[in-house]
Amino acid sequence: MALDLCGQLCKVILIIFNIVFALLGAAILGLGLWLRFGADTQGLFDVDFNTRQFVIGVIVLIVLGAVILVVAVFGVVGACSASSGALTVFAVFLSMLCVSVIAAGVIAFTRSEKVGEQMAMFYKTVYAKYLNTKDPSMTVTLTLMHNWFQCCGLVGALDILVKKTCPEQSFIELFTMPACPPAIVDLFKDKAPLVLGLFLGTAALLVIVLVCSSILVKEIKRSKQIIVPNIMMQNRVPNVIMIGTH
Repeated sequence: MALDLCGQLCKVILIIFNIVFALLGAAILGLGLWLRFGADTQGLFDVDFNTRQFVIGVIVLIVLGAVILVVAVFGVVGACSASSGALTVFAVFLSMLCVSVIAAGVIAFTRSEKVGEQMAMFYKTVYAKYLNTKDPSMTVTLTLMHNWFQCCGLVGALDILVKKTCPEQSFIELFTMPACPPAIVDLFKDKAPLVLGLFLGTAALLVIVLVCSSILVKEIKRSKQIIVPNIMMQNRVPNVIMIGTH
């Protein structure tokens, strides 16, 4: 199928984006399922107010990972096979995901303190479960959170109970790296505009991909409109020759 330079560029962008997107979705979904069905964490999903934040967090991981993976599959199939139908479904899902990202950013900005407190409670649940079980899924989750928020344990870098899951520290950082619960609350409270900017930046990236998808769909339709008349002309030429010979 003949695509112009813009169409070819959009096709490459979509393939690369969706491969990365699929890997991200698979990682998030895998972590969520690991936390949900792990032998040491499955009991947390019983009705228990103290682990509610953990349960909600894991459910969000599973749903988000599944949605990202489905969207990426439609994107890759649509771009590789030049299927306008698959790309249309991809665009619809991506639009919904983009709206959800913007809404999440606005909520995180307007209710930053509450969101930070809920995230801090989620961290404390993971921390406690890690100490009790040393479950690998808890180790992975704790390591991700420590590196994301650049914090360590409940008392800072001197928290020897979780030290191996904390970021590497210089000598000065041994005394300056904050404890995670207040660091998480402060991040959402004091850096709410930065958090909002992160969400909006992600939404902007999704919009760019959405525009590429729309361009590629138009190029596919244009190519089909060109191919059909050419095929018809090729079929008519032999008939004209046969008539001339008679």
